[in-house]
Amino acid sequence: MAPGGGTVARMTMQTSGDVAPAVQAPAAGRLGGVALMLGSGLSNQVGASVAALAFPVIGPLGVVAVRQWVAAAVLCGAGRPRMRSFTAAQWRPVLALAAVFAAMNLSLYTAVDRIGLGLAVTLEFLGPLAVALIGSRRRTDVLCALAVAAAVVVLTRPEPSTDYPGIGLALLAAACWASYIALNRVVGGRLPGLQGPAAAAAVSGAAYLPAGALALWWHPPTVTALACAVTAGILSSAVPFLSDLLTLRRVPPHFFGVFMSVNPVFAALVGLVVLDQRLDAAAWTATFVIVAANATAVGTRKASPTAPPGGETVAHG
Repeated sequence: MAPGGGTVARMTMQTSGDVAPAVQAPAAGRLGGVALMLGSGLSNQVGASVAALAFPVIGPLGVVAVRQWVAAAVLCGAGRPRMRSFTAAQWRPVLALAAVFAAMNLSLYTAVDRIGLGLAVTLEFLGPLAVALIGSRRRTDVLCALAVAAAVVVLTRPEPSTDYPGIGLALLAAACWASYIALNRVVGGRLPGLQGPAAAAAVSGAAYLPAGALALWWHPPTVTALACAVTAGILSSAVPFLSDLLTLRRVPPHFFGVFMSVNPVFAALVGLVVLDQRLDAAAWTATFVIVAANATAVGTRKASPTAPPGGETVAHG
Protein backbone atom coordinates (compact mmCIF):
# COMPACT_ATOMS: atom_id res chain seq x y z
CA MET A 1 0.00 0.00 0.00
CA ALA A 2 0.99 3.54 -0.06
CA PRO A 3 4.29 4.40 1.53
CA GLY A 4 4.09 4.94 5.16
CA GLY A 5 6.35 2.88 7.30
CA GLY A 6 7.32 -0.46 5.83
CA THR A 7 7.54 0.97 2.35
CA VAL A 8 10.13 3.50 3.35
CA ALA A 9 12.04 0.94 5.34
CA ARG A 10 12.35 -1.37 2.35
CA MET A 11 13.67 1.15 -0.13
CA THR A 12 15.84 3.08 2.32
CA MET A 13 17.52 0.03 3.75
CA GLN A 14 18.22 -1.27 0.28
CA THR A 15 19.70 1.98 -0.98
CA SER A 16 21.67 2.98 2.10
CA GLY A 17 22.98 -0.43 3.13
CA ASP A 18 21.63 -0.24 6.68
CA VAL A 19 20.80 -3.94 6.68
CA ALA A 20 23.40 -6.64 6.33
CA PRO A 21 22.98 -8.98 3.35
CA ALA A 22 20.77 -11.94 4.13
CA VAL A 23 22.13 -14.26 1.48
CA GLN A 24 23.87 -16.47 4.04
CA ALA A 25 20.85 -16.60 6.39
CA PRO A 26 20.15 -20.14 7.70
CA ALA A 27 17.01 -21.98 6.66
CA ALA A 28 15.27 -21.15 9.94
CA GLY A 29 15.98 -17.48 9.37
CA ARG A 30 14.63 -17.67 5.83
CA LEU A 31 11.45 -19.34 7.11
CA GLY A 32 11.06 -16.60 9.69
CA GLY A 33 11.59 -14.02 6.96
CA VAL A 34 8.83 -15.55 4.84
CA ALA A 35 6.49 -15.46 7.84
CA LEU A 36 7.36 -11.80 8.42
CA MET A 37 6.76 -10.94 4.74
CA LEU A 38 3.41 -12.70 4.86
CA GLY A 39 2.47 -10.81 8.01
CA SER A 40 3.63 -7.49 6.56
CA GLY A 41 1.66 -7.90 3.33
CA LEU A 42 -1.51 -8.97 5.11
CA SER A 43 -1.16 -6.19 7.69
CA ASN A 44 -0.84 -3.63 4.91
CA GLN A 45 -3.97 -4.77 3.09
CA VAL A 46 -6.02 -5.34 6.24
CA GLY A 47 -5.05 -1.81 7.27
CA ALA A 48 -6.40 -0.49 3.97
CA SER A 49 -9.63 -2.46 4.38
CA VAL A 50 -10.08 -1.13 7.92
CA ALA A 51 -9.51 2.36 6.56
CA ALA A 52 -12.30 1.79 4.03
CA LEU A 53 -14.69 1.08 6.90
CA ALA A 54 -14.22 4.69 8.04
CA PHE A 55 -14.83 6.23 4.59
CA PRO A 56 -18.62 6.62 5.04
CA VAL A 57 -18.07 8.70 8.18
CA ILE A 58 -14.95 10.83 7.63
CA GLY A 59 -14.20 10.17 3.95
CA PRO A 60 -10.89 9.19 2.34
CA LEU A 61 -9.35 12.61 3.10
CA GLY A 62 -9.99 12.28 6.82
CA VAL A 63 -8.64 8.73 6.88
CA VAL A 64 -5.54 9.63 4.87
CA ALA A 65 -4.82 12.59 7.13
CA VAL A 66 -4.90 10.38 10.23
CA ARG A 67 -2.76 7.77 8.51
CA GLN A 68 -0.21 10.41 7.48
CA TRP A 69 0.03 11.62 11.07
CA VAL A 70 0.57 8.08 12.35
CA ALA A 71 3.20 7.41 9.65
CA ALA A 72 4.99 10.68 10.51
CA ALA A 73 5.10 9.75 14.19
CA VAL A 74 6.42 6.25 13.44
CA LEU A 75 9.08 7.34 10.96
CA CYS A 76 10.25 10.37 12.91
CA GLY A 77 10.60 8.20 15.99
CA ALA A 78 12.68 5.69 14.03
CA GLY A 79 14.66 8.03 11.78
CA ARG A 80 15.13 11.03 14.10
CA PRO A 81 15.75 13.43 11.21
CA ARG A 82 17.96 16.42 12.00
CA MET A 83 16.04 18.73 9.68
CA ARG A 84 17.68 21.93 10.89
CA SER A 85 20.97 20.75 9.44
CA PHE A 86 19.57 19.84 5.99
CA THR A 87 21.06 21.72 3.05
CA ALA A 88 19.03 23.06 0.12
CA ALA A 89 20.26 20.16 -2.02
CA GLN A 90 18.93 17.75 0.59
CA TRP A 91 15.62 19.55 1.11
CA ARG A 92 14.64 19.57 -2.57
CA PRO A 93 14.19 15.79 -2.99
CA VAL A 94 12.74 15.53 0.52
CA LEU A 95 10.01 18.05 -0.32
CA ALA A 96 9.33 16.30 -3.62
CA LEU A 97 9.06 12.99 -1.77
CA ALA A 98 6.66 14.57 0.74
CA ALA A 99 4.43 15.74 -2.13
CA VAL A 100 4.47 12.23 -3.59
CA PHE A 101 3.54 10.75 -0.19
CA ALA A 102 0.56 13.08 0.07
CA ALA A 103 -0.70 12.58 -3.49
CA MET A 104 -0.20 8.80 -3.56
CA ASN A 105 -2.04 7.98 -0.36
CA LEU A 106 -4.99 10.25 -1.12
CA SER A 107 -5.35 9.07 -4.72
CA LEU A 108 -5.11 5.40 -3.71
CA TYR A 109 -7.60 5.63 -0.84
CA THR A 110 -10.04 7.58 -2.96
CA ALA A 111 -9.68 4.92 -5.66
CA VAL A 112 -10.31 2.20 -3.07
CA ASP A 113 -13.48 4.02 -2.08
CA ARG A 114 -14.66 4.07 -5.71
CA ILE A 115 -13.47 0.82 -7.32
CA GLY A 116 -12.59 -1.46 -4.42
CA LEU A 117 -9.40 -2.55 -2.72
CA GLY A 118 -8.34 -5.38 -5.04
CA LEU A 119 -8.63 -3.48 -8.30
CA ALA A 120 -7.14 -0.26 -6.88
CA VAL A 121 -4.05 -1.98 -5.46
CA THR A 122 -3.55 -4.06 -8.63
CA LEU A 123 -3.59 -0.95 -10.83
CA GLU A 124 -1.34 0.93 -8.40
CA PHE A 125 1.13 -1.96 -8.60
CA LEU A 126 1.72 -0.99 -12.24
CA GLY A 127 3.96 1.83 -10.95
CA PRO A 128 6.87 -0.25 -9.66
CA LEU A 129 6.32 -2.81 -12.39
CA ALA A 130 6.75 -0.08 -15.00
CA VAL A 131 9.99 1.01 -13.32
CA ALA A 132 11.24 -2.57 -13.54
CA LEU A 133 10.33 -2.91 -17.23
CA ILE A 134 11.03 0.52 -18.74
CA GLY A 135 14.30 0.66 -20.60
CA SER A 136 14.80 -3.10 -20.56
CA ARG A 137 15.68 -4.82 -23.82
CA ARG A 138 15.31 -8.35 -22.53
CA ARG A 139 12.83 -10.47 -24.44
CA THR A 140 11.41 -11.72 -21.14
CA ASP A 141 10.60 -8.19 -20.01
CA VAL A 142 9.01 -7.32 -23.35
CA LEU A 143 6.74 -10.35 -23.04
CA CYS A 144 5.92 -9.37 -19.46
CA ALA A 145 5.02 -5.86 -20.59
CA LEU A 146 2.71 -7.20 -23.30
CA ALA A 147 1.03 -9.54 -20.82
CA VAL A 148 0.52 -6.68 -18.36
CA ALA A 149 -0.93 -4.45 -21.08
CA ALA A 150 -3.47 -7.14 -21.95
CA ALA A 151 -4.31 -7.62 -18.26
CA VAL A 152 -4.88 -3.88 -17.79
CA VAL A 153 -7.26 -3.86 -20.76
CA VAL A 154 -9.23 -6.65 -19.09
CA LEU A 155 -9.29 -4.87 -15.74
CA THR A 156 -10.45 -1.57 -17.21
CA ARG A 157 -12.71 -2.94 -19.95
CA PRO A 158 -15.62 -0.57 -20.71
CA GLU A 159 -18.89 -1.50 -19.03
CA PRO A 160 -21.94 0.54 -18.04
CA SER A 161 -20.75 0.47 -14.42
CA THR A 162 -17.07 1.23 -15.12
CA ASP A 163 -15.79 3.95 -12.77
CA TYR A 164 -13.25 5.76 -14.93
CA PRO A 165 -12.40 8.44 -12.33
CA GLY A 166 -11.64 5.66 -9.85
CA ILE A 167 -9.42 3.89 -12.38
CA GLY A 168 -7.70 7.19 -13.15
CA LEU A 169 -7.00 7.78 -9.46
CA ALA A 170 -5.49 4.30 -9.10
CA LEU A 171 -3.26 4.95 -12.12
CA LEU A 172 -2.27 8.30 -10.58
CA ALA A 173 -1.25 6.39 -7.46
CA ALA A 174 0.80 4.08 -9.70
CA ALA A 175 2.59 7.07 -11.26
CA CYS A 176 3.24 8.45 -7.77
CA TRP A 177 4.68 5.11 -6.67
CA ALA A 178 7.06 5.09 -9.64
CA SER A 179 8.10 8.66 -8.78
CA TYR A 180 8.52 7.62 -5.16
CA ILE A 181 11.03 4.95 -6.16
CA ALA A 182 13.12 7.40 -8.17
CA LEU A 183 13.02 10.06 -5.44
CA ASN A 184 13.91 7.58 -2.72
CA ARG A 185 17.10 6.73 -4.57
CA VAL A 186 18.07 10.41 -4.61
CA VAL A 187 17.10 10.95 -0.97
CA GLY A 188 18.96 7.80 0.08
CA GLY A 189 22.08 9.11 -1.63
CA ARG A 190 21.96 12.52 0.08
CA LEU A 191 20.84 11.63 3.60
CA PRO A 192 21.87 8.67 5.78
CA GLY A 193 19.52 6.02 7.07
CA LEU A 194 15.86 6.94 7.43
CA GLN A 195 16.41 10.66 7.92
CA GLY A 196 15.18 11.66 4.45
CA PRO A 197 12.00 9.56 4.36
CA ALA A 198 11.26 10.49 7.98
CA ALA A 199 11.57 14.17 7.17
CA ALA A 200 9.35 13.71 4.09
CA ALA A 201 6.72 11.94 6.21
CA ALA A 202 6.86 14.77 8.75
CA VAL A 203 6.39 17.42 6.06
CA SER A 204 3.55 15.44 4.48
CA GLY A 205 1.88 14.99 7.85
CA ALA A 206 2.18 18.71 8.58
CA ALA A 207 0.71 19.55 5.16
CA TYR A 208 -2.33 17.43 6.01
CA LEU A 209 -2.99 19.29 9.27
CA PRO A 210 -5.28 22.00 7.81
CA ALA A 211 -7.01 19.74 5.28
CA GLY A 212 -7.39 16.91 7.78
CA ALA A 213 -8.71 19.23 10.49
CA LEU A 214 -11.23 20.70 8.06
CA ALA A 215 -12.32 17.24 6.89
CA LEU A 216 -12.83 16.07 10.46
CA TRP A 217 -14.69 19.29 11.30
CA TRP A 218 -17.06 18.93 8.34
CA HIS A 219 -17.49 15.21 9.02
CA PRO A 220 -17.28 14.74 12.80
CA PRO A 221 -15.72 11.33 13.43
CA THR A 222 -17.33 8.72 15.57
CA VAL A 223 -15.14 6.85 18.04
CA THR A 224 -15.33 3.80 15.76
CA ALA A 225 -14.36 5.71 12.62
CA LEU A 226 -11.43 7.40 14.34
CA ALA A 227 -10.30 4.06 15.76
CA CYS A 228 -10.44 2.55 12.25
CA ALA A 229 -8.33 5.38 10.84
CA VAL A 230 -5.72 5.08 13.59
CA THR A 231 -5.70 1.28 13.25
CA ALA A 232 -5.17 1.67 9.50
CA GLY A 233 -2.19 3.90 10.16
CA ILE A 234 -0.70 1.35 12.55
CA LEU A 235 -1.36 -1.69 10.37
CA SER A 236 -0.21 0.03 7.15
CA SER A 237 2.73 1.94 8.63
CA ALA A 238 4.10 0.77 11.98
CA VAL A 239 3.64 -2.98 11.55
CA PRO A 240 5.08 -3.20 7.99
CA PHE A 241 7.96 -0.94 9.00
CA LEU A 242 9.02 -3.20 11.86
CA SER A 243 8.32 -6.39 9.89
CA ASP A 244 10.35 -5.30 6.88
CA LEU A 245 13.17 -4.11 9.12
CA LEU A 246 13.47 -7.66 10.47
CA THR A 247 12.70 -9.39 7.15
CA LEU A 248 15.60 -7.87 5.21
CA ARG A 249 17.98 -9.28 7.80
CA ARG A 250 16.74 -12.76 7.03
CA VAL A 251 16.10 -12.95 3.28
CA PRO A 252 17.87 -11.55 0.20
CA PRO A 253 16.34 -8.33 -1.19
CA HIS A 254 15.85 -10.17 -4.50
CA PHE A 255 13.60 -12.77 -2.86
CA PHE A 256 11.84 -9.98 -1.00
CA GLY A 257 11.07 -8.27 -4.30
CA VAL A 258 9.57 -11.42 -5.81
CA PHE A 259 7.43 -12.08 -2.74
CA MET A 260 6.04 -8.54 -2.78
CA SER A 261 4.42 -9.40 -6.10
CA VAL A 262 1.58 -11.16 -4.27
CA ASN A 263 0.28 -7.94 -2.70
CA PRO A 264 -2.49 -7.45 -5.32
CA VAL A 265 -3.73 -10.96 -4.53
CA PHE A 266 -3.66 -10.18 -0.80
CA ALA A 267 -5.62 -6.99 -1.50
CA ALA A 268 -8.26 -8.82 -3.53
CA LEU A 269 -8.66 -11.54 -0.87
CA VAL A 270 -8.84 -9.05 2.01
CA GLY A 271 -11.31 -6.93 0.05
CA LEU A 272 -13.47 -10.01 -0.42
CA VAL A 273 -13.34 -11.15 3.22
CA VAL A 274 -13.50 -7.79 5.03
CA LEU A 275 -15.40 -5.56 2.60
CA ASP A 276 -17.33 -8.14 0.55
CA GLN A 277 -15.83 -6.68 -2.63
CA ARG A 278 -15.90 -9.36 -5.32
CA LEU A 279 -13.85 -9.59 -8.51
CA ASP A 280 -15.17 -11.54 -11.46
CA ALA A 281 -13.22 -14.38 -13.06
CA ALA A 282 -11.70 -12.10 -15.73
CA ALA A 283 -10.46 -9.61 -13.12
CA TRP A 284 -8.94 -12.39 -11.03
CA THR A 285 -7.17 -13.75 -14.09
CA ALA A 286 -5.82 -10.31 -14.99
CA THR A 287 -4.62 -9.81 -11.40
CA PHE A 288 -2.70 -13.10 -11.46
CA VAL A 289 -1.16 -12.17 -14.84
CA ILE A 290 0.16 -8.89 -13.40
CA VAL A 291 1.49 -10.69 -10.31
CA ALA A 292 3.20 -13.32 -12.48
CA ALA A 293 4.68 -10.67 -14.76
CA ASN A 294 6.20 -8.79 -11.83
CA ALA A 295 7.56 -11.97 -10.26
CA THR A 296 9.09 -12.97 -13.60
CA ALA A 297 10.59 -9.55 -14.29
CA VAL A 298 12.14 -9.32 -10.83
CA GLY A 299 12.98 -13.00 -10.39
CA THR A 300 14.92 -13.31 -13.65
CA ARG A 301 16.90 -10.09 -13.26
CA LYS A 302 20.56 -10.31 -12.35
CA ALA A 303 21.79 -8.47 -9.31
CA SER A 304 23.41 -5.08 -9.89
CA PRO A 305 26.54 -4.09 -7.97
CA THR A 306 24.94 -0.77 -7.08
CA ALA A 307 21.32 -1.75 -6.46
CA PRO A 308 20.08 -4.96 -4.90
CA PRO A 309 17.86 -6.94 -7.24
CA GLY A 310 14.22 -6.33 -6.65
CA GLY A 311 14.89 -2.84 -5.35
CA GLU A 312 12.91 -1.26 -8.12
CA THR A 313 9.69 -2.93 -7.12
CA VAL A 314 10.11 -3.22 -3.39
CA ALA A 315 8.92 0.21 -2.53
CA HIS A 316 5.40 0.03 -1.40
CA GLY A 317 3.24 -1.50 1.15
